[in-house]
Amino acid sequence: MLEILQSWLIANGLTEDLAFYLARVFAVVAVLILSATANFIAKRYIVAALTYVISRSKASWDDAVVRQRTLNRLAHLAPALVIYLLTPSALESLDAVVDFVRSAVLVYMIVIMMLVLDSLLNTFEDVYQNFRAAREIPIKGFIQVLKLAVYFLAGVFVVSIMLDKTPVYLLSGVGALAAVMMLVFRDSILGFVAGIQLAANRMVAVGDWIEMPKYGADGDVLEVALTTVKIQNWDKTITTIPTYALISESFKNWRGMDESGGRRIKRAVNIDMSSIHFCDEAMLERFEKIQYIAEYIEVKKQELEAFNQSANVDNASLANGRRMTNIGTFRAYVVAYLRNHPMINMDMTFLVRQLPPGQHGLPIEVYVFSKDQEWVNYEAIQADIFDHILAVLPEFDLRVYQNPTGADFRVLSVN
Repeated sequence: MLEILQSWLIANGLTEDLAFYLARVFAVVAVLILSATANFIAKRYIVAALTYVISRSKASWDDAVVRQRTLNRLAHLAPALVIYLLTPSALESLDAVVDFVRSAVLVYMIVIMMLVLDSLLNTFEDVYQNFRAAREIPIKGFIQVLKLAVYFLAGVFVVSIMLDKTPVYLLSGVGALAAVMMLVFRDSILGFVAGIQLAANRMVAVGDWIEMPKYGADGDVLEVALTTVKIQNWDKTITTIPTYALISESFKNWRGMDESGGRRIKRAVNIDMSSIHFCDEAMLERFEKIQYIAEYIEVKKQELEAFNQSANVDNASLANGRRMTNIGTFRAYVVAYLRNHPMINMDMTFLVRQLPPGQHGLPIEVYVFSKDQEWVNYEAIQADIFDHILAVLPEFDLRVYQNPTGADFRVLSVN
């Protein structure tokens, strides 16, 4: 075909050299027009048709292919293939130029295939996120490792084409660069190993609430990547932590709380020890009017009377025998109050205990679990419980311990 065009040009009065080059210019223009046509058809019709079919399908996984523009990137191969296949015919007898053009096009196609594989890996990750296992076993780090491998191999092929060497020849020299590569990709290697351990041991997953004070992290895990873990703190700031730090350092994961069905309430009220004393009859009569402990008071009075009688206790002194105290009765009240609270999980640890007394009074600690784990609701439940406990203390002739305030000093100055 090229020879016919060249002969026609010579027959029309052109010199052989001018006809030779002009024929090839016409051929190159024709190849470029064909490649542009192939590009138009691939993107305007083939990609559009496939996108339409995918949008009409009931499956959801193929939507990720469109979302990641895999088909659009694949369409770039159409004009490249036309140029690669037709260049030898268009530039006949110009072997050096043909080799250069085909090498450049081959490099372009390798880059396009690298981008296509990148899109396919992103597509696989998108599809995987729809499965329940994605929360327990994040694969973003592994996907990034595969991408690095694809980029590395693509780079090897590109360099081998540019140097006119086989990829095996280049790969044979990688061993000498191993130390340098380990230094360059240190964080990636450590992150990859850490990612395997995190996934295998289920130490952390997307959606977990973790605390790591060293890095100022306290919030939900958004992403577990190859080199970093992204955490959204409660104030909506974002903290990034090296992935390997979750293996080499300690952190707190609140996942167990989420899975337990309750959230711990652990708080103490410090009682002024000077307000603790035995209960007299007037106090017991007043306590019997409190519904939560009325039965407790009756049973306890009978128990203590029976014991004191059997032990021939001299009632002349309250120190003799066993007596009810206002602090003990108060603890019994708190237990009864919490057992009747609708938002306390009775299937988990339930404890109201007295801690060792100290310079800040006698701590009475509540150790229970709320049914609602939502932070706002949990705080409201906890506040409601202790509002009531603090308000009911005077009913038992008890006082909360606190450091003197300005009001206390004003009372002293008046007296």
